[in-house]
Amino acid sequence: MEKSEKLEAYYDKESPFKKGIALLRKLAAQSDCFEDFKWNFPVYTVNNKNVFGICRFKEHFGIWFFNGVFLSDPKNILENAQEGKTKGMRHWKFRAVEEIDEQMVLEYMRESIENQKEGKEIEVEKSTGTTIPELLEERLQQSDRLKVAFEAFSPYKQKEFCEYLMEAKQEKTKLRRLEKILPMIEKGIGLNDAYR
Repeated sequence: MEKSEKLEAYYDKESPFKKGIALLRKLAAQSDCFEDFKWNFPVYTVNNKNVFGICRFKEHFGIWFFNGVFLSDPKNILENAQEGKTKGMRHWKFRAVEEIDEQMVLEYMRESIENQKEGKEIEVEKSTGTTIPELLEERLQQSDRLKVAFEAFSPYKQKEFCEYLMEAKQEKTKLRRLEKILPMIEKGIGLNDAYR
């Protein structure tokens, strides 16, 4: 399927937020961004650099600003996209189309575009590798099939699995999470593939 078809399918899919994301798309069309499709959602770019994306989830929809940390955010409405995991990305969430202040959204979009044109972006730190938790390492050593499947994932996806286990505080939670991810690893399904 071509990117244009994927974009139309994304916006045409029935959901409680169909009208909301359609309005955000209309506003994005008033900017000088190029509409693209990456990570299973619409992404708007300037000079091949990601500026913002329009997304929908189960409980809300909104705009991801890839370098939102540089936005002035006069209304103080932006949230860190993944607290502790992302330095630059910020998210503006909506739960109903009526919450969208069109003029304000356009101002945030335009400011993010100007920031990108000025070269304001977070420097991505190179990872020094993934530390595999002991529980997962033991299971990988016990099964060649599981080990091969895990190694087939990109370093980023391997890291997601490892962090998911390491973030659990209690041993029983770690074990429950381990049992959840093992079948996913065997089937080649990334931890967050459903959201991409």
